[in-house]
Amino acid sequence: MRENANNDRFDLVLFGGTGDLAMRKLLPALFYGVRDGGLAGATIIGAARQPLGIDEYRALLTEQVPRHIGEADFDDAVWQRLLSQVRYVAIDATQPADFAALAAQLSNDEAVPRVFYLATTPSLFIPICQHLQSAGLVTPATRVVLEKPLGRDLASSRTINDAVGEIFTEEQTYRIDHYLGKEMVQNLMALRFGNTLLEPLWSRSYIHDVQITIAEELGVGTRGEFYDNTGALRDMVQNHVLQCLCIVAMEPPASINADSVRDAKLQVLRSLRPYLEGDLPHKTVRGQYRSGAIEGAPVTGYLKEDGIAPSSQTETFVALKAEIDNWRWAGVPFYLRTGKRMQERLAEIVINFRPVPHSIFETASGTPHNQLVIRLQPDDGLGLEINTKTPGDSMRLSPKLLNLALRDTREARRLDAYERLLMDVVRGRLALFVRRDELEAAWAWIEPIRDGWDRSGEAPKGYTSGTWGPAASSALVGRFGCAWHEED
Repeated sequence: MRENANNDRFDLVLFGGTGDLAMRKLLPALFYGVRDGGLAGATIIGAARQPLGIDEYRALLTEQVPRHIGEADFDDAVWQRLLSQVRYVAIDATQPADFAALAAQLSNDEAVPRVFYLATTPSLFIPICQHLQSAGLVTPATRVVLEKPLGRDLASSRTINDAVGEIFTEEQTYRIDHYLGKEMVQNLMALRFGNTLLEPLWSRSYIHDVQITIAEELGVGTRGEFYDNTGALRDMVQNHVLQCLCIVAMEPPASINADSVRDAKLQVLRSLRPYLEGDLPHKTVRGQYRSGAIEGAPVTGYLKEDGIAPSSQTETFVALKAEIDNWRWAGVPFYLRTGKRMQERLAEIVINFRPVPHSIFETASGTPHNQLVIRLQPDDGLGLEINTKTPGDSMRLSPKLLNLALRDTREARRLDAYERLLMDVVRGRLALFVRRDELEAAWAWIEPIRDGWDRSGEAPKGYTSGTWGPAASSALVGRFGCAWHEED
């Protein structure tokens, strides 16, 4: 598919145009796109059920969106330019007749790309795509963007992909995982494949274990009903966590083009060792937060949140031991962890290198191992622990941290993940989007975990809000002679 030049015309339709995602992420991303000159030719059409006129919709945007734009960045002239490009169509996505009003807002030139962004519940993906086709709105230059979660399991994911695939080709389909748009996640590829220093060490010969943590201080908030039917395994592990694992573990791709990168990630997913029934008790932990305190303020437990069933067994925390059965990673445990209401907001990848084979120094427990910490949020950067001599007349070693903050205030402003991904859709770039076979391989790997938990009937282990999760999580890694990074 031809890349769209920055100032080319295109139509962008936001289904769910009055929703939370549109207000918090998509419209702010479009503001920056207008400011930086990448959306000069765009017509932006909000589509939702509310019977709003264009002035009412623009007033709603003015009320909701600027609070999600950096105060130092907001410029009223840019905002007015964005509003001048905005249209609105009232659509019930289940009613085919409503799509005629959308057709009237689109360019009559079929060569003008059309981007349909489905920021809706997944139950509407199929009817929206079908009604777009019935209304004659799908052209060879059309692209459709699908938000996660794409199904609840492998079967439902296939159902959605089959139906969407009857209307849109794989090259027209952009499945968003916003973690792939984060600066540091992309920097991880640069770190691995742009430096000769690390790649020769990136294997079982030198790495003892790998830890991937995505922790949130927030609870379920207003997403209680959705979250209670989803849980941390589906909401985070199946997509964000596994995508990070793929980039850490994949073989060097032949090039940076979309299929080369996605082929390399797919091979990792297909090499993940499947879980057997007997593996779950000692290779998985699931938890559910209880009341506690975050930054000194009391917070309620999961079962008291709005929209949560009183006896819910939905997990808000997951820790897993994953293993990759290939030559590079055989025998190296990958510890995956994600949770809500944890001690701090943190996303990081920790590479623990093997200790030296023979220590010649005066230490009681051997030479400390080297450790590389790749921070994804809140402040992206790298930390490398190396051993140096302790001052004094003895030859004792102590670890020292080489800390590299990658956010340089002298650099150009960094793109938000959604801003980058939206512009990649507009330009027809697929590398940062999930291909169907990747998605299905991820679902196939987590399904035995989900099914095994359901069959066991065992409730999630409770953990106090503001901690690092259940004690069983520490026991999980300790069983294999490891410790979570904050416990080192």
